Amino acid sequence: MSVAEAAATAEAQEAGGKIRPSSLRRIPVIGVVTQDEEAQGAFKTMDLNRVISLLEKTDKDDLEEKQLKSVKKLVQCYQNGFPLRDLAQIFKILNLCAEKIENQPHFIESAFNILKLCSLPFLKKKVSDEITYAEDAANSIALLGELMKIPNSELRIQICKCIVDFYHAEPPKKHITGYQQASSSYKIKMAEVGGLAKTMVQSLGLLENQLVEKLWVLKALQHLSTSEVNCTLMMKAQAASGICAHLNDPDPSGQLLFRSSEILWNLLEKSSKEEIIQQLSNLECLLALKEVFKNLFMRGFSHYDRQLRNDILVITTIIAQNPGAPMIECGFTRDLILFATFNEVKSQNPLVKGLRFSNSYEDFELKKLLFNIIVILCKDLPTIQLLIDGKVILALFTYVKKPEKHKIIEWSAAQYEELQLHAIATLSSVAPLLTEEYMLCQGNARVLAFLEWCESEDPFFSHGNSFHGTGGRGNKFAQMRYSLRLLRAMVYLEDETINNDLCEKGTIQQLIGVFKNTISQSDDKEEVIVLEIQSDILLILSSLCEHHIPRKEMFGTEGVDIILRVMKTDPTKLQSGLGYNVLLFSTLDSIWCCILGCYPSEDYFLEKEGIFLLLDLLALNQKKFCNLILGIMVEFCDNPKTTAHVNAWRGKKDQTAASLLIKLWRKEEKELGVKRDKHGMIIDTKKPLFTSFQEEQKIMPLPANCPTLAVMDVAENIRAKIYAVLGKLDFENLPGLSAEDFVTLCIIHRYLDFKIGEIWNEIYEEIKLEKLRPVTTDKKILEAITTASENIGKMVASLQSEMIESQAHQDVQSEQKVYTKIQATHKQRELATKSWENFLARTSNAKALKKAKRLQEKAIESSRYSEHPPNAVFHRTDIKGLNTTVPSGRVVTVESTPARLLGGPLADTDIALKKLPIRGGALQKVKAVKTVNESKKSVPT
Repeated sequence: MSVAEAAATAEAQEAGGKIRPSSLRRIPVIGVVTQDEEAQGAFKTMDLNRVISLLEKTDKDDLEEKQLKSVKKLVQCYQNGFPLRDLAQIFKILNLCAEKIENQPHFIESAFNILKLCSLPFLKKKVSDEITYAEDAANSIALLGELMKIPNSELRIQICKCIVDFYHAEPPKKHITGYQQASSSYKIKMAEVGGLAKTMVQSLGLLENQLVEKLWVLKALQHLSTSEVNCTLMMKAQAASGICAHLNDPDPSGQLLFRSSEILWNLLEKSSKEEIIQQLSNLECLLALKEVFKNLFMRGFSHYDRQLRNDILVITTIIAQNPGAPMIECGFTRDLILFATFNEVKSQNPLVKGLRFSNSYEDFELKKLLFNIIVILCKDLPTIQLLIDGKVILALFTYVKKPEKHKIIEWSAAQYEELQLHAIATLSSVAPLLTEEYMLCQGNARVLAFLEWCESEDPFFSHGNSFHGTGGRGNKFAQMRYSLRLLRAMVYLEDETINNDLCEKGTIQQLIGVFKNTISQSDDKEEVIVLEIQSDILLILSSLCEHHIPRKEMFGTEGVDIILRVMKTDPTKLQSGLGYNVLLFSTLDSIWCCILGCYPSEDYFLEKEGIFLLLDLLALNQKKFCNLILGIMVEFCDNPKTTAHVNAWRGKKDQTAASLLIKLWRKEEKELGVKRDKHGMIIDTKKPLFTSFQEEQKIMPLPANCPTLAVMDVAENIRAKIYAVLGKLDFENLPGLSAEDFVTLCIIHRYLDFKIGEIWNEIYEEIKLEKLRPVTTDKKILEAITTASENIGKMVASLQSEMIESQAHQDVQSEQKVYTKIQATHKQRELATKSWENFLARTSNAKALKKAKRLQEKAIESSRYSEHPPNAVFHRTDIKGLNTTVPSGRVVTVESTPARLLGGPLADTDIALKKLPIRGGALQKVKAVKTVNESKKSVPT
């Protein structure tokens, strides 16, 4: 930031608004006084150049008195503050006075008085003065740091007071007509630009044995370190190491430690953290921190001392993250381990003799910080022996137990719960490094017993207030989560001693039971933590059962049931961000490790339609799951019962498994940039499987143990797995495939041939690049292999062309059939229309009816034999006199009235009256009532 920009920034901040770019480009020049006030003047007229020239003279005897008098007059003139326009000259006068102090001590008072006035706000005549005189102001304030070299205690203290006053500006004693004070942040910004912080850090080296002055300098640096710019300047001046190395210097007031720790905090927060850690990672600094921490730990009893002790430990924790920090060499690591464990493991060390933690907040925080630093320290392998000597595992295991009733402990219930969770979390990091100590402490038995308590209905109200207790309020889910994390960390070591011990103690059955209980006890509020618990259980079971058939048999049908339950999860939840996708990954891993290879479990999985669920997940088309699911499918297809299940599966729109796999192949090739035409046919018969990445990368000679691009391609995408699954299903007679699928299937069928040819081609190209000449026989073989591979590509391309042509011809035929069907339909409609018109004509026009009748009779006559056999009796089949054109005879069939009008065949029976419908149905039979007329008309038979 330039001087002008810094001044503009300070001015804009003082105005209380946001800093706009326009405020840096346009400099307003606005007078703050009237012309009459300016004519009167705010200060007494004083020629500063005359004072400067007077101070520069050295040849007269009575000159000192005149010089002191002129400076005194200057101080009286500017007793309400320095105008910005005069700042450069005034500080030049101050510098001249400082130069004379060594030979003329009377100038100390003059310099002191000028410095006192520097504490007042600067004055500006115009608003633009802050920008106009920004460079003069920055240089003037930077001079304060240079004046610290003067070996005078009063001046040094006054300079520090002046800097502190930058942050606690007081208004001028008297308002000066025509002037107003500069913005409150103006001096702070100019100090940043002038680099005052750097010179103040350098001045610390001049104050080794001067406590009072050192404390004032630290106070000034404490204020300066609130700015990121100043912290960066201090970092470049090696402030961190310089201050930290003197933390343990004698100071009855205690200010040195407090201010130094505050400065270190600011440096860590507001400058390069890595650089500060590097500066503090030396023996001198760590020894100082060690002694300070020990003194505060053993002798600090006030609230302030405990807070300061914790701050020092946090700074130490940050330094310990640097592997190069000599924590062990300075003995700090041993002491920290002792302080972390003395309350749980009795020690005869005099450092902790008689010490006890209270339940105060500071001691509680200290305990957590000590657990935390153990986790950081254990990353350095030489620390392991110290952890063993300090019995850290035993100390941490004292918390892995159910709360004991009626036992007096130094912590409150909420504090103890948080420490318990923190201790288990610490064990997850430390125990895998100390497996022997873990087994000696019966770690597996303790954790499983604690997990059993977590699962029990033993009344327990957890507070869930801490970071580790998230989601565990009112239940034991937090304890269960961290216990499972610990088990997972131990199982991942693949140490057979630990894993065998776990299996012998019934861990597999216990974890399956815990999983079932979490399903029944889960609530929406604890959904995230329950999903994490379930994922960890499945991962632990996977690690235990992998490569061990007896353990897979122990997993059994109960284990398969919980896997199937998870696989039936609503697919929409996978994108919820709650952890369902992690749970599904764990489930797929457990299928691979706990079911595959155990035939009873495989058969049960198939019986419960597990393959259908796998294919349903594959149909979701989520790339992150496809690779793992296809790998499982490849292994499952070794079971002869699997093929029937795969072929029987149907997805959306009646999609088959083969169609789904071929669709995934096409999508994968599209993402990989494989060259195909619009029909999916091979374009480059020499390189039918080449991806865009392989095209970009040039073939380079590689050592024999390094896989080439063609080999790596097999593992980096799912094409090889799709080929393996379809190969085990047999490429023939795959149901539900379209013509496009068959075109793609041709490529899949020849995947292995293409890949072999690709690898041989790479070998041939590498030989050429290395300028090797194979013997004639080898050369012929190489050429034959490459030619055969290319011929296979041409053959597949030809077969694909035939399929496409056949499909096109079939489509044309199908289209023609449709057109023929449409034409026949239209013709039938025309005939029906014509028949209806003829019918209407016969019914409405007598002449047309007679004509039709004649035509009908003529047709009938023409169809009869012209000669009758002898002795034959001829019967007429028509009735004369009928004016109808429909076939008629002596028997006439009359269609009955529709049943819906008469009520059905049972309307005239008694059966219809037995069960009457509420509405509609058969007509009801009613008793006949004879009327007078009817009785007269009735005649007995």
